[in-house]
Amino acid sequence: MYPTTRLRRLRNQPWLRDIVAENVITTDDLIWPCFITEGTNLLKAIPTLLDVYRYSIDQLLIKLEEAVELGIKAIAIFPSIDPKLKDEMGTEALNPDNLLSRAVKAIKNKYPELGIICDVALDPYTTHGHDGVLNDQELVDNDRTIEILTKQALNLVQAGCSMVAPSDMMDGRIGAIRHALDQQGFYDIPILAYAAKYASGLYASFRDAVGSSSTLQKKDKKHYQMNPANAREALREIELDIREGADIIMIKPGTLYLDIIARAFDNFNTPIFAYHVSSEYAMLKFAAANNALNYNKTLIETMICFKRAGCSGIISYAAIDVAKILKLGETL
Repeated sequence: MYPTTRLRRLRNQPWLRDIVAENVITTDDLIWPCFITEGTNLLKAIPTLLDVYRYSIDQLLIKLEEAVELGIKAIAIFPSIDPKLKDEMGTEALNPDNLLSRAVKAIKNKYPELGIICDVALDPYTTHGHDGVLNDQELVDNDRTIEILTKQALNLVQAGCSMVAPSDMMDGRIGAIRHALDQQGFYDIPILAYAAKYASGLYASFRDAVGSSSTLQKKDKKHYQMNPANAREALREIELDIREGADIIMIKPGTLYLDIIARAFDNFNTPIFAYHVSSEYAMLKFAAANNALNYNKTLIETMICFKRAGCSGIISYAAIDVAKILKLGETL
């Protein structure tokens, strides 16, 4: 007890402060999400995502050299396809020579050790912008969608991706995809399940990036993504995905749902990833641009918060920025 016990003793000297830190962030924790587009020699800015671009495959290969040199070991790729290729069924998702499949093959050829995580969902491919196919009531048809998602997952694995990540929130899709992968002999391909994906207002910038904002328009995804008011329901979703064969579970968004990450960490032994989503990243960037915060310090603090809550991995548009900050030796 005070004055004998003074906890500030552990904080006064930087070296000791670092030694007793309960959580640290390293490049091993980071996954960089990137956007690809058709064409060559293209680097397209995304106005709602400062310093984030849509890359043609050749340009992404160049950018990945920097990422790999900084210690980034995995990426997540999202396509922005030609609107002419979109239809109500998301048919282009099953094309073995689609944009995403070609990107995976090119990356795997140049960077064979890099982990490539591919999204399994139909929103980049549908004319209506939803993650699945619609029924007569214009609601996503769960079971018909699963049939397509299973084929999409197989298509991506056959292209060479390292991990599939169903983000659609259909009931039962993890079990169906696991069964299909195993039947085809892909026993070692892990599944990252977007187990608790909330119907959040923080996806707007992402939808701009993949071109689903214009197709989705004023519609929402509340009939299949989770209600932000619910926490216990998230634990049910996570448990079901784990039982169906998920190797890792994802909580999305990340920053505003640290309580869900912490509950998942306390209740399950499965590794947990957080998605530091587009508008969470954008808020930091826009605030820093207007001198409302120090970007580097706040970014590292955000990453540490994910680790403190229980995350094994963090998907963030700022992953390369984090790696650069760590290389400079900056800490909290």
